[in-house]
Amino acid sequence: MAAPGHRRSALERGEKFLSELYFTDCNLRGRLFGDRCPLASLSCFQTPRRIRYDEAIRQEFRPAKVGDSFGPTWETCWFKVELSIPQAWAGQEVHFVWESDGEAMVWRDAQPVQGLTKEGEKTSYILTSSLKETEPHSLTLYVELACNGLFGAGKGSLIAPPDPDRRFTLSKAELVIFNRDVYELLMDLEILLDMAKLLGEENQRSFQALYTANQMINVCDVMDPSTFPAARDLAAAIFSQRNGESQHTIHAVGHCHIDSAWLWPYEETIRKCARSWVTVIRLMERNPELTFACSQAQQFEWVRSWYPGLYVQIQDFVAKGRFIPVGGTWVEMDGNLPSGESMVRQFLQGQRFFQEQFGWICSEFWLPDTFGYSAQLPQLMRGCGIKRFLTQKLSWNLVNTFPHHTFFWEGIDGSQVLTHFPPGDSYGMHGRVEEMLKTVKNNKDKGRVNHSILLFGFGDGGGGPTQKMLDRMKRMSDTDGLPRVQISTPDQLFSVLEKESSQLHTWVGELFLELHNGTYTTQAQIKKGNRECERILHDVEVLSALAVAQSSTFQYPASQLQRLWRLLLLNQFHDVLPGSCIQLVVEDALQYYAEIRRAGARLREEAVQSLCRELLQPKAESAESTLVLNTLPWERTEVISRAGTDSLVLVTVPSMGYALVREPLLPVQPVAVRKQEDGSITMENGVIAVCLDTMGRLTSLQLVGSERESVPDGCHANQFALFDDIPLYWDAWDVMDYHLETRKPVTTLLKPLEITLAGGLQGSASFSLQIGKSSTLRQEIILDAACPYLRFLTQVEWKEAHKFLKVEFPVKVRSTNATYEIQFGHLQRPTHWNTSWDWARFEVWTHKWLDLSEHGFGVALLNDCKYGASAHGNVLSLSLLRAPKSPDATADIGHHQFTYAVMPHQGSFQDAGVIQCAYNLNFPLHVVPASSAQCPAWSAFSLSSPAVVLEAIKQAEDRPDALVLRLYEAHGSTVVVWLQTSLPIKDATLCDLLERPAAQGHLLLEQQGLRLSFTPFRVLSVLLVLRQ
Repeated sequence: MAAPGHRRSALERGEKFLSELYFTDCNLRGRLFGDRCPLASLSCFQTPRRIRYDEAIRQEFRPAKVGDSFGPTWETCWFKVELSIPQAWAGQEVHFVWESDGEAMVWRDAQPVQGLTKEGEKTSYILTSSLKETEPHSLTLYVELACNGLFGAGKGSLIAPPDPDRRFTLSKAELVIFNRDVYELLMDLEILLDMAKLLGEENQRSFQALYTANQMINVCDVMDPSTFPAARDLAAAIFSQRNGESQHTIHAVGHCHIDSAWLWPYEETIRKCARSWVTVIRLMERNPELTFACSQAQQFEWVRSWYPGLYVQIQDFVAKGRFIPVGGTWVEMDGNLPSGESMVRQFLQGQRFFQEQFGWICSEFWLPDTFGYSAQLPQLMRGCGIKRFLTQKLSWNLVNTFPHHTFFWEGIDGSQVLTHFPPGDSYGMHGRVEEMLKTVKNNKDKGRVNHSILLFGFGDGGGGPTQKMLDRMKRMSDTDGLPRVQISTPDQLFSVLEKESSQLHTWVGELFLELHNGTYTTQAQIKKGNRECERILHDVEVLSALAVAQSSTFQYPASQLQRLWRLLLLNQFHDVLPGSCIQLVVEDALQYYAEIRRAGARLREEAVQSLCRELLQPKAESAESTLVLNTLPWERTEVISRAGTDSLVLVTVPSMGYALVREPLLPVQPVAVRKQEDGSITMENGVIAVCLDTMGRLTSLQLVGSERESVPDGCHANQFALFDDIPLYWDAWDVMDYHLETRKPVTTLLKPLEITLAGGLQGSASFSLQIGKSSTLRQEIILDAACPYLRFLTQVEWKEAHKFLKVEFPVKVRSTNATYEIQFGHLQRPTHWNTSWDWARFEVWTHKWLDLSEHGFGVALLNDCKYGASAHGNVLSLSLLRAPKSPDATADIGHHQFTYAVMPHQGSFQDAGVIQCAYNLNFPLHVVPASSAQCPAWSAFSLSSPAVVLEAIKQAEDRPDALVLRLYEAHGSTVVVWLQTSLPIKDATLCDLLERPAAQGHLLLEQQGLRLSFTPFRVLSVLLVLRQ
């Protein structure tokens, strides 16, 4: 074989031989397609709705032609395509080629058969691989064209708001002969030239590949297919030279990440799933080795109800172990913001769906694209039958490179899961040589494990694997100089990793993404809807469960609750709850929250009617009284408004129960509100004493009796601050560290602080500020009798652009760590920026509270719908509102109402009841007008220790005669508690989060109740069987 004279010219010669741009009149690429034939006829009709096939084909179709454009954005065009294949094409492979800017689906015989998307490198539907006499030469297809691209229709850039007036052009629609022998030769040459380029000049394999490619071009006459086999034999000789035994093995798995909503609405995702998955089914029919991992039960459910024929085919390939459900959750949810119980329901709904539909549950949690991962997830996975976890998002870290690709991840309770990040740092590979080499080179755990995963297929907007990707990898299955590549499954990979795991490292605590920390704040209405609806469903379940236990006639609303939970879980998808979606999606999400509020209110009322029927019946002789229900597991003494009136009363209500209020309690000490000569206002209730300046800022916050001051001298707490908020690219996603350098305190007073309620059971004062150029804030600061915290009821008219509003509380506390509530527990994060890992957490997430404590004293910030926060030095900060302009130009513009509170405390936050107070703020007592005058207070459940929280009560999924209770240890302590109940209980057993009874989980019913043992942050589920 003559060696080429010059490496560079040989490489470029090869590239030009394969080029789609240069020399196509005489190179190999130009021979890929043979004769072409126009369509017999093409007609279309357009609709603004996404309609089903049987409705579409009944419409009136008008003539259409190649070159026509359609639109505007989000419309749908249906095309009727009549084909006539020339007789002369006998024995040829014939493709129907369709190229347009939109996403298309081919329908044949009333079934979807192929997705066609130019951006996803799918532009042809194979009509026949070798045209036979007996095959139909004339047929009719329908093509459903969505007027949006794979990534929606951003105006000018990917994440810009959609262009409402975009037109989508049909640039090609024809029949062609496809020359399969040319295609195979192109694939051979592509791999050899990539090896030559990428293995480098110091590698002899690089030169072997280059010389072989060069010789193939010499041998090959593009006009004479009889020369192709000799050229292919040269390639086969290289590909068949095997690796040594020590070579790394890559497990290639087909994948198609489909965002359940993002730059397109939920409804379009349903079609994206069908387009992508039907394409996978076609590939599986042609490639018996192909496997495909697919997450999100919601998407399976969409396809099941919209595309039943396709779903049957999917079920068949699931049964064969090739179309593989993974993840075990309803959607790929945000990993930070959903509550602990919401996360449990993601798994409960997801795993039960997979069990019902396919007969098995997922063994891997699959969350490749979420913006950080809560430290409580390992325990929740283990409780749902999962010990393995796959993601890759931490490769996006802006500051620190995560040190592992394969490791054990340990949660706050000590639970561990085997975790793998694809070392190629992507979930959408294309099966190229470059990606295989990167996977090996980039692997942070070389020497500890010798296997890794590669997920191939177009993703985010769907698309999935292509034939080309598979054909590339077939040539790399075991070729010297490249890692071994085998088509595999997640189970095969993890099984090997488990065997190799003895040397793996352990990462303890949260997997914090050092990017996208604006998503804790963006789209405040979605955040508020999520928190409110989590509360509504909690309360409906508690009250319905108690009603079932007390009445044989009450029907637990299981199917309605499942429907509402699934709406809430859908909105927790990782581009919806974080707020990184277009306006259409925001509108859908807010509509779903409105539906949960509406239906939830009705269900709650029905449960209360059943539970308290006797007390609600009007009796002629009885005076009006008030029924107060408490859905939390501790006794509460609070100020409430009497039903239907403005009159306030102080009430005490037992845990998980109710009390009838006739004669209101008198406070030990009423609230006193006084205006001072300098315009400042003081408030005191015997627990805390505050002093507020005319701008509503705290100059003093003391615990009465201890004289301990919370606000440092010369500082102001409840100080609003406005920051410039211009990220590098990801507008709705990112807030950058440099925003902190642009802080401007809000000091423009519109209305100074005035007393609005002079005291007694409640004292309050209000003021208003101008924020920025055009926004206003009105706040009422409220102190209730006997309450240990001061509330700030805040209303904002927000009209800013690229600004970030926070409220700051400098406190007289010194500690190197602050504590933040997470799902079923809490964790600490540093208040200093010693290392790059510390300062990368300049903006973090929390749930209902955060706390800064030193020994013996601390201050907590509570909130009812916020998630972004920070604690730097001695300043606690709550993030309130952002104003990004992409991908939703209207994000957060409008009216907002939210409440936060400050709570100074002696001792630890655990002993001071911060956790309980934050729950109380989020779960108001329910007040119902009643008529019955006498009734003892009633409590369904109580616990002997404040360290344990009874988080949820629901009917068991498979046992109408049983309740499931979810409890967790909240203090970070080892504790034994007694759970007391007044309900008629027959039997009690521990169960897992999927409600499967635990081995040796039987609990004795004792005089003191049920004895439960907890270690720090342990979540326990108890199955209680009711006596009928």
